[in-house]
Amino acid sequence: MINLELPKKLRATANQAHQAAAQIFRPISRKYDLAEHERPVELDTMASLVEGMTDGGGDMAGASGGRGDKKKDTGVRNGGNMASLVNVIETCWGDVGLTLSLPYQGLGNAAVAAVASDEQLERFGKVWAAMAITEPQFGSDSAAVATTAKEDGDDYILNGEKIFVTAGERCDHVVVWASLDKSAGRAAIKSFLVPRDTPGFDLVRLEHKLGIRSSDTAHFILDNVRVPKANLLGTPEIDTKKSFAGAMATFDNTRPLVAGMAIGVARASLEKLREILTEAGVEIDYDAPAWNQTAAASEYIRLEADWEAAYLLTLKAAWMADNKQPNNKGASECKAKAGRMATELTLRAVELAGSFGYSERSLLEKWARDSKILDIFEGTQQIQQLVVARRELNLSSSQLK
Repeated sequence: MINLELPKKLRATANQAHQAAAQIFRPISRKYDLAEHERPVELDTMASLVEGMTDGGGDMAGASGGRGDKKKDTGVRNGGNMASLVNVIETCWGDVGLTLSLPYQGLGNAAVAAVASDEQLERFGKVWAAMAITEPQFGSDSAAVATTAKEDGDDYILNGEKIFVTAGERCDHVVVWASLDKSAGRAAIKSFLVPRDTPGFDLVRLEHKLGIRSSDTAHFILDNVRVPKANLLGTPEIDTKKSFAGAMATFDNTRPLVAGMAIGVARASLEKLREILTEAGVEIDYDAPAWNQTAAASEYIRLEADWEAAYLLTLKAAWMADNKQPNNKGASECKAKAGRMATELTLRAVELAGSFGYSERSLLEKWARDSKILDIFEGTQQIQQLVVARRELNLSSSQLK
């Protein structure tokens, strides 16, 4: 039998994250939505909280990458992936953009944890890392990376261009995807941890966006950026049989986290919508059939059921990662489901709330704007469905495009 109740340890860290979301994120959510690109200085006060949660085995937004407790090699495990998931759900209930702005909890940290060696984890465990994959000529096709890394003595020289780098201005390091040998195709794509102050690593601009405005989104040019060989994450070996599975393993950790972000903001909208409907006298009866209730009540129950399905899929994907079970398909399933659910649910909440939902008197319209990116980054809805189809049909990327 599957027990879906969170263990005591995870409930405790999730409660800490919820308190931070309620007391720090929610009160400043609108402020930094309106003041795009202004640094949320209030997050500096959370440094000690994040540090304490990390030391206690939990992570606010995914820095652990699921390495977990090495002492426990048998039995069911709830490790770093599950801890990160339940916490990111709570912080994104507060604010998605502010969650993405948390120091030392960037998606690049999850990338480091997914592919770095134990020695690299020891050296890079305390950095704040953003992740730079997307380039002007491609979005979801990660195999199309054009940024190059040429060997030069004890270093690599990186040249290229990266766009849509979340937390790119505020972080201290960036995980950059680059190719060691373009003729070798996907297998030569590796990730490099690049300090932000490296000469030639130039910030071009910060993007103005529909949502998550409190999070900076950067555009970089890499002009002969010199990086030590020791900063290549994982192995430099080009194995054509494995393609770039090592680099892509990053997404098996980060996609459930993005799904968790969608679950968090969608739950915020559900709770607010329930409050509005209750105040309007709408009764929601779970024992009555949908056709025997008001349209608003019936629609609310449908949205809540959709949320629950996404939540359970995401818990499963994180649990599989912690228990060393292949979760590539599960990670894409939960990302696709949660991303689609959040965009629909938050927009429907705006519609059902009427003029109040469309105005800035509540955060409903902001949550609808914030949720859209969660169906796009870390792989679009269409890419997730393609990955799931390949796994179901046992076809390669060249066989099913």
